Amino acid sequence: MTTREIQVNIPQTLDPVYSNRIQVAYKEDEFTFLFLHEIPNVNQARAKAIVSISPRHAKNLLDVLASSLRDYESKFGSIQAQQEKPVENVTMRGYS
Repeated sequence: MTTREIQVNIPQTLDPVYSNRIQVAYKEDEFTFLFLHEIPNVNQARAKAIVSISPRHAKNLLDVLASSLRDYESKFGSIQAQQEKPVENVTMRGYS
């Protein structure tokens, strides 16, 4: 696998966001990730970012996340996933 370096320019006006929940929608040509901040004890969440990527990039993201999680766990220990009931029929308004 070849590696290449690219210069990444991050605008000073770009604010980081915190997300503790994500919804995923997909269609034939893209995956859309809706990053949310769920507000405890209120049963509400605020949308923080929406990111759409191609299916090929989604597959690459899966590989990068899996590799990063393996590295993380080798340094800091196993992560216990929180078991939640899956949400069925999630619909994103404004997304077709």
